[in-house]
Amino acid sequence: MFYFFLIVAGLIGLALLTLPLFFSVLYGAQFALNNIDAGRGPRFLLVMLKSLGRNRLRTSLTFIAIFVFVFMITGIWSILSFLSAVTEEKSKDLKAIVTEKHQLPSQMPFAYAQSISREVQSMPEGQRPRDDDLMTWQFYGGTLDPTNRTRENGVFFFALDPKVMRTMMDDLEGLDPQLAEALRNNMRGCILGKDRLKALNKRVGERMKVFSFNYKDIDLEFDIIGQAPDGRYDQTAFMNRDYLNRALEDYERKNGAKHPLAEKSLNLFWMRLPTTESFQVVAERMAAPGKFSQPSVKVETASSGISAFLDAYRDLVWAMRYLLAPAILVSMSLVIANAISISVRERVTEMAVLKVLGFRPWQILLLVLGEGLLIGVISGFLSSGLTYLVVDYYGGIKFPIAFFPAFFVPAAALWWGPVLGGLAALFGSILPAWSARTVKVSEVFSKVA
Repeated sequence: MFYFFLIVAGLIGLALLTLPLFFSVLYGAQFALNNIDAGRGPRFLLVMLKSLGRNRLRTSLTFIAIFVFVFMITGIWSILSFLSAVTEEKSKDLKAIVTEKHQLPSQMPFAYAQSISREVQSMPEGQRPRDDDLMTWQFYGGTLDPTNRTRENGVFFFALDPKVMRTMMDDLEGLDPQLAEALRNNMRGCILGKDRLKALNKRVGERMKVFSFNYKDIDLEFDIIGQAPDGRYDQTAFMNRDYLNRALEDYERKNGAKHPLAEKSLNLFWMRLPTTESFQVVAERMAAPGKFSQPSVKVETASSGISAFLDAYRDLVWAMRYLLAPAILVSMSLVIANAISISVRERVTEMAVLKVLGFRPWQILLLVLGEGLLIGVISGFLSSGLTYLVVDYYGGIKFPIAFFPAFFVPAAALWWGPVLGGLAALFGSILPAWSARTVKVSEVFSKVA
């Protein structure tokens, strides 16, 4: 709860810093309309702008409320939209995962990698993947201090073939090709994410020794040769799979027996397939009797596999989508409705004067609705725009779900904000606008008299 209030306080502070920009937009538009030969529509807009600028305190409070709520919903929708995208099935260039069928985490003999590769490479032309469309994953975790193991001194490695890491790992297209080649040539090399480097208090060019907690007695020394691109892999690391496999071979030579995990070191096998038909062929081949039976394996699309990983977070995602986001929208509408209702009550005399000057009830209604819509759209755009810039600049939303440590705000948020702010303001303005529409001139001036 403390952190929630801290976040809200920070958002209010950011909104206060943005407030001058908001009023600059209002007064800039008002100045432009005052200095052009405006028609009836622009003059009506000018009346709205002047009304918003008349009570700056109430307008500011409404802006801050919309800003904070849109910021929060944009963050929630960024997480939900990313999870929806990664679990969406594709019909072309889809990724498939081979895992152990009856155990989680998946643990297969590394020899399966070569057997699976031969199996898929024997498929007909047009159905089989290319050499750089195949990737193995082995997981190696450890700590720099075995006597005082903490989250800060721990490190988790993807052990893989550096040759395919740029083409097969999501969001690693921007990795320097020379860095990937260096990892391939330097078996002891490793690439770390920026947050993991900071937590370990290490720099590129330094050496470190990692004491493994999943491969007992397989402790490895690494040369830190580079940093991973900012984003998804800020907390993780990459190593050459040959280093781990040779360490397992060395263990057998030194101890006269295989390491307990020597036949369980392959965790996942990835492949990119051209069509859904080729996926069906692969699935049938992997399930054929006598093949891959000790242990048996299963093939599923990447989206299905990720969905399975996300099952543990299903209730959390459901609550974010169907409870938290709607609750924020309702709260936003209520705050706006309250602010505009107070404004309308304070401006009863003004509404009566407008009617005397010839404004019809529907025009009064549109005037109040327009004011709410105007402040909602501008506030929403500024909020979502700052969310997009600030959150992505600082490495995304640090909200680890499954193996996704952070979520970035998509460019689509630039239109989410104005739409969210505008709709919430519109719904919140309906009752106050109807109240303004029904103001009776005789009653207002009788009280004044």
